[in-house]
This record gives sequence, structure tokens and C-alpha cells, in this order.
Amino acid sequence: MLNKILGGIIGFIALVFALGFVLPDRAHLEREIIIEAPAEEVYALVSDFSAWEEWSPWAKMDPQAEYELTGAGVGQTMVWHSDHPNVGDGKQEIIALAEPGHVVTRLNFGPMGVADAAFTLTPITGDRTKVVWSFDSNMREGTPTHLKPVLTYMGYVMGPMLGPVYDEGLQNLKQAAEAD
Repeated sequence: MLNKILGGIIGFIALVFALGFVLPDRAHLEREIIIEAPAEEVYALVSDFSAWEEWSPWAKMDPQAEYELTGAGVGQTMVWHSDHPNVGDGKQEIIALAEPGHVVTRLNFGPMGVADAAFTLTPITGDRTKVVWSFDSNMREGTPTHLKPVLTYMGYVMGPMLGPVYDEGLQNLKQAAEAD
């Protein structure tokens, strides 16, 4: 009897692990906010990593994090190191800019994978700007084989995990842009 139960548990774990290789591996998150500032002012805050310290929720999570910025415009890179578990280590590079309406960055979390983040700025009446901040990832891309199933499942909880942080970042961005 114990062997059947143990065999069933091992079989279930193997099935869950195997499904992690074939389930959809795309994660998408999108948050938006209206900011009482012209798109050009908001663009200045999101298109240059040197301005991110003003509003980034991760900079506020760990003020002791170490950042290294290189370059400017497309190709500008930010590398960071933090002992805070919600910040960690990584690299982000600006891969597309279209002033004043669009910024795309490529995030690299090492063995935890890669993702793209984008800001789409839409001017609306009265010097107001609609800001959409999105996150897209193939959760298995660039990850070691043994992590692929785990990261596939993480994609299903990305919204609840990352959504509140994006909301906080957009509120910080709103405060920074409206203060200027």
C-alpha cells in the first residue's frame, strides 16, 4: 500500500515537472496611469536610466543597491547588484526609443531568464499623458533546463507578483513627473 502511495506521489511530481516543459511559457503584464504632465517630461524620466532612481520601485526597495550605468540612448545599460531578495542582480538595456512615445528595455536576470519591458506614452488633452508599462517574457528563454518547468509555472503568478510593484512604480513616476 505504501509503495502505491509513494509511486503515485512520484508519478504526480514527474507529471507536473513534465507539464512545465509544454505548458504556455509566455507571461504578459500591463499597468497604466494618467499623469498630469506632458509626454516629453514623462519620456525624460523613463528613457534615461540615470533618472530611474527618482521613481523606480526597486531603487526604493533597496537604497543600498549598487548600479552601474553606461552609454546613452539606445544601448544604454544599467547593471545592478542587491542583497535584497526582491531586487537581486541583473542587467537592463534600452533597445528601442521613439521620442516622446515609446521606450523598450531588455532585462536579463541571468539564469532566471530574460524579459522585455516597454513604456508607451500617449498624450491626452490638457498636457496629460497616459502611460502604459508592460512586461513580456518567454519564461523559459535563456534559462537552464532544470529551471524551465519552475519558471513556466512562475509565469502564471507574474501578474499578482509584479503587478503591485508596477503600480507602485507608476505612482512614483506620476509624483516625479508632476513635481517637475
